Order: sequence, then structure tokens, then C-alpha cells
Amino acid sequence: MLDAIIIFSFILAGAGIGFFGVEALPISVLEQVTNQEALSWVTAGFGAIIGGAGGLVAQQSYRRLEVRVRAMPVDMILSRAVGLVLGLLVANLMLAPIFLLPIPWEFTFIKPLIAVLGSIIFAFSGISLADAHGRTLLRLINPNSVETMLVAEGTLRPSTTKILDTSCIIDGRINELLNTGFLEGQILVPQFVLQELQQVADSANDLKRGRGRRGLDILNEMKGNYPERILIHPADYDDIPTVDAKLVRLAQEINATLLTNDYNLNKVASLQRVPVLNVNDLAQAIRPAYLPGDSLDLKITKEGKEPAQGIGYLEDGTMVVVEEGGNYVGNALQVVVTGALQTSAGRMIFAKPKSSSAIA
Repeated sequence: MLDAIIIFSFILAGAGIGFFGVEALPISVLEQVTNQEALSWVTAGFGAIIGGAGGLVAQQSYRRLEVRVRAMPVDMILSRAVGLVLGLLVANLMLAPIFLLPIPWEFTFIKPLIAVLGSIIFAFSGISLADAHGRTLLRLINPNSVETMLVAEGTLRPSTTKILDTSCIIDGRINELLNTGFLEGQILVPQFVLQELQQVADSANDLKRGRGRRGLDILNEMKGNYPERILIHPADYDDIPTVDAKLVRLAQEINATLLTNDYNLNKVASLQRVPVLNVNDLAQAIRPAYLPGDSLDLKITKEGKEPAQGIGYLEDGTMVVVEEGGNYVGNALQVVVTGALQTSAGRMIFAKPKSSSAIA
């Protein structure tokens, strides 16, 4: 519809110019025309044809401009608009004194010419500066404007809130993960998780009591290092008996992500379509990959199930089965990787001694 309006407008404009343009002809020419009205209609027809051609060009140019504007980011459109307005404002302020100068009447055409050219130059200058420093300009106007608009249109998405469970706090690796800066967003510790952690710390079992106190110490350290990110959430669900079910319910209500290393909680949350970040999965993913032919230094700690086999462990806990390594129990030697096996319990690496001499 808009295309038709553009073309039709140019046709009307061309026809009107052609029809009324006859009157602008010199009187000597008009006196030689026997039928002036017929001439007006003929020139109107030619004007309509020329206007139609111009309308097609204008319509195609508009569509190309529309495609470019649609593909242009919102912050660039706004920054260019602000740059255009500022450029025109500066042009008017700087060119205003020119209109006050006394100019002879035969040179009065200079004033509008300077005004048009100056406005165009300053407008393009403003747009160019906006392309170079537009984001900074928008931040000066409103520090949160760019991010807010990009989040609203879906280009940027805010970091999801993370919910810590008891096992993840006691594990302690979440504190180191926070220190690396790879974990973003707010981190919630629900009140019922804090209560469970306190119950573990008050347990009669020495092992459980030590784990609970370790979890409380880690939580206090995290709270001290990141007071604005670690928040205690007061939510509780009296109708839900288990802590795991409460965690899933809370994550569903606030569209949060669970942070855990509990295998069962991970499965239950995944079945209910709750996003889960498992610290164990992360540790598994960042383990170094050993390919056949790679060498590594390993201490043989015990004998294997098969004769002459030796067993050693890497720093991340990966078990290494060394063929002909049973004679090196208690010693360290250099081994060559021959293969690897991924099982449900973890990863297992197979190797053989690189030389017959131990290195320690």
C-alpha cells in the first residue's frame, strides 16, 4: 500500500508540474500556441510519466533504506538520531549570525544556500560522530538506556539467578568458582537450605558436624567477599516436606537455575525442566584430555586387579591403569597413554611405562 502511495504521489506531482508549468512559458511562446489547454494536458501527461519513473526510483530507495534500518541495532538508530539533532542544532547556532549580515539584494540567494549546505554538513558530521561515540553518548544521557533497550528487544538477556543447595555449599568449589568470575548473576541461599546446613552442623555425628561447619564457614566467606550477590531468600514451603522439592519449586517460581552437585537432585530438576548447573559436570568438562601417545608423570599407588598392573591417580582423581606397572608401586615414573574409557563412574586412562626406570 505504501509503495502505491509513493508512486501515485510522484505521478500527481509530475502531472501537476507539467499542467501548470505551461503558464511559466514566455508570452511569445504562448502566443504561438493555438490551444493552450491541450498543451497543458500534453505536458501533464509527460510530467506524469516522468513522475512515475521518479516514483519507482523513490519507492525502491525507500525499501532499501527500510531494510537497512530494520537490520540496524536499536542503539545505533538512537545514537544517529541524537547525532542528527545535535548537528542541526549546532548548524543553526553557528549559521544564525550569517542571516544578520547586510547582503546586497542581488546576492540574497547566498543565505538560503549557506543554510542548506551548512545544515547538511553539520547533520552528516553529527551522524559520523554518533557512529564513532554513539554508545558513550547514550550512556552519558542515561547510563542504563542502552542495556535496558537491548534487554527489552531480546538482543541481550539478563543473567539468571542461581540457587545454591546444601551439598554445593559444603563442597566448597563454588567459592573458588565465584573467585574466577565465570559465574554471573545473583546467588540465592534459601532459608530452608540454611536451616538444613545448621542441622548438619549441629549433628551428633562428628563427620557430619565437620561438614556442616565447613559449609557455614564457606558461606560466611562468600557472603563477606560478595555481599551484594549472595542473598538469603526467606521463601519456605510448609506443605513440601523435602529440601530438594522446595528447591525445585523455588526455581520454577522465580525462573532460576539450580547450582548443585547432587546427582539425584540434578535428575529430578531436569525432569521438571528446571535448568541445573552441576559443579561435577563442570569439573568433568574442564579435565585435560589425554590422547594416545601423550606422556605424563604418575605415582603408582597400588597394584591392579590383573597381574603386573599398577594403579595411579591424577590430581583431578582420574584413575590410570598402567600395564606392567605393578613392580613400581610406591614409585613415580613416566608413562605413555595408550587409551581412555569413559564410564558412568568417571573416566579411566590406560597407559604403559615409557621406560623401565622410575623417576622418584
